[in-house]
Amino acid sequence: MANVGAVVSSIRNIMRQDRGISGDAQRLEQLGWMLFLKIIDDKDQELEITKDEYVSVIPEKFQWRTWATDAEGITGDELLEFIDSNADVNRGLFASLRSLTSINNPKRAAIVKEVFEGSNNFMKSGYEMRKVINKLNEVNFNDSKDKQVFGDIYESILVELRDAGNKGEYYTPRAVTQLMTKMTNPKLGEKVLDPAAGTGGFLTEAIDHVRAHYVRTVSDEHKLQNSITGWELKPVAYVLGLTNLILHEIDIPDYVYQDSLKIEYNGVKARDKVDVILANPPFGASIADGVETNFPASYRCKESADLFVILMLQLLKPKGRCAIVLPDGSITGDGVKARIREKLLTDCNLHTIIRLPQTTFFPATVSTNLLFFEKGSKTKDIWYYDHKLPEGQKSYSKTKPIQFNEFQPIIDWWENRKESDVSWKVNVKDLKNWNLDIKNPNTKTEEINFSTTETIVALKKSFVASNSIITELETLLK
Repeated sequence: MANVGAVVSSIRNIMRQDRGISGDAQRLEQLGWMLFLKIIDDKDQELEITKDEYVSVIPEKFQWRTWATDAEGITGDELLEFIDSNADVNRGLFASLRSLTSINNPKRAAIVKEVFEGSNNFMKSGYEMRKVINKLNEVNFNDSKDKQVFGDIYESILVELRDAGNKGEYYTPRAVTQLMTKMTNPKLGEKVLDPAAGTGGFLTEAIDHVRAHYVRTVSDEHKLQNSITGWELKPVAYVLGLTNLILHEIDIPDYVYQDSLKIEYNGVKARDKVDVILANPPFGASIADGVETNFPASYRCKESADLFVILMLQLLKPKGRCAIVLPDGSITGDGVKARIREKLLTDCNLHTIIRLPQTTFFPATVSTNLLFFEKGSKTKDIWYYDHKLPEGQKSYSKTKPIQFNEFQPIIDWWENRKESDVSWKVNVKDLKNWNLDIKNPNTKTEEINFSTTETIVALKKSFVASNSIITELETLLK
């Protein structure tokens, strides 16, 4: 088994030597399409063995096994031409895969085409590229141990993407995705959607959950394969998400490269609706010009998270379940924000809000909440749970991220809810202007008792300080 961590570290160092790679974001995009091409070829080879008459959609010339696996294979300028050429008589890898079609497997061909339409080859040295390729060949993605280790490394790649200046845009801590998935409990045959899927963290968590609890037969696995859907707008996250799903044994991921907010609200039909939504919609992000006009006039705004809430309410089936991440800015506020919350609480039973520490999505420092609701009945009571930092820890950080085991008290509380210094219940009738930013009424304010002597001393000090300030002001005014 390869030392996968060392492989990824070596690739990072090699890419830093290439003059075409400018910063972590480009390095990750470069690594993204290369990983995708190798992993899909590894999976193709597996499918060629397990499925009769299976043929890869990628032309033999451009299959990873053909040109990349020989450590002494093409390199230097010859390799760059093979990748980048646009000449009609010698179309390179990118030009060929960007126009890929397949009669026998059109969906898989469309996935490959989409990846390469949205990716770029930034490397300028064919020699450095050959070094990267040879390093990637040290990992066998059909080996269960290598794949398991790579799953952990993949998490570190996503963290790097977050730290490359994206403020958590692509990355939800795995502990959070695990909790949200566990508590929502997607079942076999239920359609699961993430309309802001990023790199696929929620969907892969749902896949693992359903497999662990419900998949027992080949037929069960087939149902699972056809029940997972993701939509993502950003090209780098899209490629990494696709790769993530393929690593999780989804043969033809239903992972669509699109802006979810451009979906026509009134165009959502019954067949489009889903049983479960798990998502961390982008908040504070810019939206495309005019995209708010896809929504009813009373809910139009420029805040992406608020529009996603309205879209998700429309996409849920009756009795559909949803768990989403929302900032404090979406659970309070007047005007359109209040109207969106009114619709949420009227159309759905918002049964639980978990309040998270500000640094949960480090390096972003924003107060966030996990909302759990079911469509079809009005909200009567909302339970709140205030998740605290581990004892002695002042904040979450790169070296001390949130851990799933910290949520065990919430898991224990979930089925046997009681009010405490971290949990409380609010009746919807007690909300003012549908404001969901409710503090814990059970938290006791620490009282400080002064003796009469101490009170007199404190007052004297206060008077002395006040007189001093007044004297200085009078001097300045003279």
